[in-house]
Amino acid sequence: MNTTPLRAALIASALIAGAAALPVQAAAQVQGKDSDTTVVLIHGAFADGSAWNKVIPLLQAKGLKVVSVQNPLTSLGDDVGAAQRVIDAQSGKVVLVGHSWGGTVITQAGVSDKIRALVYVAAFAPSEGQNSGELGKGYPVPAGIASIQADASGYLYLPAASVAANFAQDLPAADTKLMAATQGPIFGKAFEEKVTVAAWKSKPSYYIVAAKDRMIDPGLQQALAKKINAVTTTVQASHVPMLSQPKQVADVILAAAKR
Repeated sequence: MNTTPLRAALIASALIAGAAALPVQAAAQVQGKDSDTTVVLIHGAFADGSAWNKVIPLLQAKGLKVVSVQNPLTSLGDDVGAAQRVIDAQSGKVVLVGHSWGGTVITQAGVSDKIRALVYVAAFAPSEGQNSGELGKGYPVPAGIASIQADASGYLYLPAASVAANFAQDLPAADTKLMAATQGPIFGKAFEEKVTVAAWKSKPSYYIVAAKDRMIDPGLQQALAKKINAVTTTVQASHVPMLSQPKQVADVILAAAKR
């Protein structure tokens, strides 16, 4: 009797059964990590997810999971949606971190029960019914804002010279050239979109003020930090302290994760 076909059928059946069990086993492993904390990083305008590249290894070295979201920068709703998809995918608690425009995103997206804390890094923090653009009223117009240009489709970008002089003036020229080349232009009307909720009203908040910021007035940052009752840290940095002073930024995020 030729047993080869029978043996082949048995092997195939075992493989199929094993494959069917894999998703169940994987799900069990994920569910066992409910106590883990994930840091979800939201970049700002004129940037992309690589803006966090110097902070990510510092957080990972402390055992934290980290996800840097790639914002489409097409609208507030689109960016909030991108953040929420990542938040929903986590099995445990989340520390939600927003830089600059990303502060508006986390203000809208940070209401989930999964959110342990919010961290604002030189960021907007609007109240319900406010948009990002109106927050600067009554404050000096920073040099970087005055240099913003728009393309024919209404997307805003920073000229390379302004990235070097106003966005990241405390970074080497080689870095600012790369940042200018890889920046993510943002649709201008996004700054006119109002948030409908303010997550900082119900979540513990932290704020990093960049004292040498030329994109968001440092006085406005101080006022926003006070408004949201945030644990506040001031660093002598440009608009991108996560790149020029990553350890200080990582320390604040770690404090939020331990809360």
